Amino acid sequence: MTRQEGRLRLHGFEPYSAANGPGTRAVVWVQGCTLGCPGCFNSGTHPRDAVEDVSADALFERIRGLGDRIEGVTISGGEPLQQRAPVLRLLERLRAETTLSTLLFTGYRRTEVDRMAEARALYACVDVLLAGRYERERHLARGLRGSANKTVHFLTDRYSPADLDAVPDAEVVIHPDGHVTFTGIDPLTPGA
Repeated sequence: MTRQEGRLRLHGFEPYSAANGPGTRAVVWVQGCTLGCPGCFNSGTHPRDAVEDVSADALFERIRGLGDRIEGVTISGGEPLQQRAPVLRLLERLRAETTLSTLLFTGYRRTEVDRMAEARALYACVDVLLAGRYERERHLARGLRGSANKTVHFLTDRYSPADLDAVPDAEVVIHPDGHVTFTGIDPLTPGA
């Protein structure tokens, strides 16, 4: 395994979230995005400088350590597909070694993902793909979509549109150390 395949630039990790997919989910936010969508809710994840540099395998073990307290894992960012090798390694291990569901957010359109060499392998490991750049003037904040142009692709039959519609738009997590995380799809930003 090369360093590129095994190391992930990580912005954050939330072990228990209710606003990033169906059920209680672990959320992985990668660090680094060059897409530059105006009004992005996660603009702090755009620079390449990682809060944490972690191996995909160590992150997998952290997630597996949560046991049956979570239903699945959501990978967001930043742009996960700008770190395809380590993200794919994590997804492959999740699919092969657990029964956890997987949601993947990307700013790339589905047609752009289809052209990536890793597309077939990615699709084999993901239950729901949420694709497309955020467009502030089409702000939506519903069904895990930040803007109306984003597309949802159910790659397995594990979830339905109703499952995504039932997810809260956002949540505030107050950690024991006093750190506060506001996560989900920003319900406060009005369209332009």
